[in-house]
Amino acid sequence: MSLRIDKMLANMGYGTRKEVKKLLKSGVVKIDDVIVKDPKTQVDPTKQVVTVWGEEVEYKEFIYLMMNKPPGVISATEDMVEETVIDLLEEEDRIFEPFPVGRLDKDTEGLLLITNDGQLAHQLLSPKKHVPKTYFAIIDGEVTEADVEAFRRGVILDDGYETKPAELAILKSGIRSDVEVIITEGKFHQIKRMFQAVGKRVIYLKRIQMGPLSLDPSLELGEYRELTDEEVECLKNFSLFDTKKGNL
Repeated sequence: MSLRIDKMLANMGYGTRKEVKKLLKSGVVKIDDVIVKDPKTQVDPTKQVVTVWGEEVEYKEFIYLMMNKPPGVISATEDMVEETVIDLLEEEDRIFEPFPVGRLDKDTEGLLLITNDGQLAHQLLSPKKHVPKTYFAIIDGEVTEADVEAFRRGVILDDGYETKPAELAILKSGIRSDVEVIITEGKFHQIKRMFQAVGKRVIYLKRIQMGPLSLDPSLELGEYRELTDEEVECLKNFSLFDTKKGNL
């Protein structure tokens, strides 16, 4: 891979393009121990060593973040009124221009993958992939085996759409029921509307898993961390897997 030295340094947090040009002019940037001052100079960070003030620049093209999304924050990159999940990131992570993979409703919390890897995001969001998403929910009302069967068949939403089969597991049944739901699509307010279709109301909703990626229980609401290399590799392998046909 090859890119301009000014773009690389800007991406790695050394300032704006204008600030990086000043940095280059000062003679503190080297490629393979040779001073570079031209911002248009091409560099391959996978094969060449770039240093600034004698310190090696560890370049990475993509960033992969797991966030425990808090309620009241929207799954978007920017908004004129509402706080977004990107607003919760540190500047050192925002410079990669990441975006949320899919969306969680404003009042829904839990697992949200944030990345700038468009190819991976596309694979995970493709309707053809049938990527399972697992939610924990608290329901106002007693969830029954009849509801489990209705979800297994697919329910008719308020707009006439028939959902794909979903897995509903009753964890605790009563006036308020604790459940887990696994769906393979992502219609607007889908889980809330599915329970509405069987005469019940969701009062709390949290996503706990997306494909092979589970929410880190150590993350407080609003906190995030980078995925481990193993988690990234697992996600990439999963994105190539045809979950409907069961093969690559």
